[in-house]
Amino acid sequence: MDGTHDVRDDLIRHAAKRLRGHQRRLFMAETTQALCAASPRQAEARFGWGRRTVEKGLRELQSGIRCLENFAARARPRWEQKYPQLAADIRALVEPYTQADPQLQSARCYTNLSAREVCAALQAQGYAAQDIPKERTMRTILNRMNYRLKRIQKAKPLKKTKDTDAIFANVRAVRAQYQDDPTTLQISMDAKAKVAEGEYSRGGKMPERRPGPDAQGLGS
Repeated sequence: MDGTHDVRDDLIRHAAKRLRGHQRRLFMAETTQALCAASPRQAEARFGWGRRTVEKGLRELQSGIRCLENFAARARPRWEQKYPQLAADIRALVEPYTQADPQLQSARCYTNLSAREVCAALQAQGYAAQDIPKERTMRTILNRMNYRLKRIQKAKPLKKTKDTDAIFANVRAVRAQYQDDPTTLQISMDAKAKVAEGEYSRGGKMPERRPGPDAQGLGS
């Protein structure tokens, strides 16, 4: 076999690798008919192609009927599909710490649990380390389960409700009614301020009960 023949065979091999599916099988079948006497065994020996693939291409070429590919069946099943019980346990762990999309524009949920925390929680439930995915895989699984890591925010109150103007109008009317009454005392109070009172103030100690500079202790 001379060098020219080897170069041509290499070009044919490279051309076949650039094709996919039905087009690749037709190219193999036509090449086998032209250069290998329509023998799949000769095509396998000369070009390294699979005998079954060449046979399928020859049948498609002769009949004109295309075989449909099922590429999705070749892929490995996703982790949560392969282990549905463990996936359900992950969802049960994450769900109490999730919040829906505040704008309700998607079904995405936000959680403040990281992938590392989910792995640690599964091990705390009794799962062995080799039976649960790694942290990076767990992050991908949570994303596929529609969970995104994000700090959960409290619902933001409305700055102004539809009754705000009516409330302030009522307050102004009451003030105008009693502003000249000497028996009425007006008090302004910030309802949002936090004031510690009673046993929660100053560690439970009232200021008037603190000993002064002139106070005498026991044994004085």
